[in-house]
Amino acid sequence: MEIFSLSGPSGTGKSTSALAFADQHKIPAIIDDGLLIVNGHKVAGTSAKFEKNTVTAVRRAIFSDDLHAKEVQEALKIYVINKILIIGTSDKMTKLIAKRLELGDINHYYYVEDIRSSSEIKMAQFIRKTEGKHIMPIPHRQVGQNFFKRLVYKGMDIFSPKKEKIGETTIVRPDFHKGYIRIEKKAFIDIIEHTCSNNPYIDHLDSIHVQVEGLPTASLNVSVVSPISYHLPNMLEQLQLEIQHNFLHHFNIEFASIDVHVSSVGKTKVN
Repeated sequence: MEIFSLSGPSGTGKSTSALAFADQHKIPAIIDDGLLIVNGHKVAGTSAKFEKNTVTAVRRAIFSDDLHAKEVQEALKIYVINKILIIGTSDKMTKLIAKRLELGDINHYYYVEDIRSSSEIKMAQFIRKTEGKHIMPIPHRQVGQNFFKRLVYKGMDIFSPKKEKIGETTIVRPDFHKGYIRIEKKAFIDIIEHTCSNNPYIDHLDSIHVQVEGLPTASLNVSVVSPISYHLPNMLEQLQLEIQHNFLHHFNIEFASIDVHVSSVGKTKVN
């Protein structure tokens, strides 16, 4: 069996990218947070994301319980698997999982930075920090739901580069994750408004749209001051850079795109 390792810090979006990565490398099986997933479906194991605290979650994820490890080992004998992907927070963790499941040595090591852009990683970390959301790369219908203890809902459909659906994900909010903060969307808008108000060439904002789900984007329509004796493209590019800088500074969010449209010319003059 050919064994792949995919590792990176918690909250960087490894599980979100797992199905697409496995499809690209023709890997039918995934080990992720205590689960054995084959062709996008859970076939054995128990998710660490439903444990009551971080310690028991880690123990579950590394198969420290003999019965848990045995269950997955037996399932691996049933399915004809030529490749498997092990997901963990470090090489040490994926090696330990491979040892506990008696899989043998890992052949290929990959890291989250190899498959996700810096903006995708920052966004995943931001969502984990502010909303406490975790991704499980298995269909929503397979996850047991107890809304008094945890929030479980469908995440996203996963498509190959050929636009073929290869699976779906489930978003889980586990019990032990209590330390997250909530940031209202108005805070994002306030940052953009403040940035524009400090720009001497912007008369006023006509509209703002900010999207932080998935790849974050911003779109704004501005009214610029007259007369336009300044270099307009350079001014708009500088405004984009200032918005990007402020979001990185305050929220550690890196926008995938910031679109600035000049919708009108105001009467205010630059001092």
